[in-house]
Amino acid sequence: MKLLPLLLALSLSAGAATVFAQAAATPATPAASAYVPKPWVYKTPKLNKAQVDALLAQPEKLLILDVRRPDEIAKWGGFQAYLNVQLEDLPHAVAFIPRDRLIVPVSIRANRGGDAGDFLTALGFKVAGATGTEDYREAGGTIYKPQPPAPAAK
Repeated sequence: MKLLPLLLALSLSAGAATVFAQAAATPATPAASAYVPKPWVYKTPKLNKAQVDALLAQPEKLLILDVRRPDEIAKWGGFQAYLNVQLEDLPHAVAFIPRDRLIVPVSIRANRGGDAGDFLTALGFKVAGATGTEDYREAGGTIYKPQPPAPAAK
């Protein structure tokens, strides 16, 4: 009778060793994967860093239209000068968007920017293309983070 518990313990420990060996041989999955962009489904072209830089070199002809929420701009940063109109508010704000400038709609990865570009193009605006602040930054572009104002002097 004393032999039965010993045999049971030995068989369980051998099975556990096999499970641990199999787990150790299994390749580890990467903890964090690289960003995979969504397919571009917009008529508005997606601009790369060189194209954006060429447009930024002509500020008198350009309007950067940032369609992100204020909290996204605070978190991710943005271009130095821009007009901020959230995408869902864009239909109500078209009267305030100048028609004599090339427009570059901006979002984090350009998807909402592409949506805004298609909308504005359909209304007759001149849209150069859309870009994303993260795409631009990852390509080596400079993104500016808004800073809170300094405390008032007492």
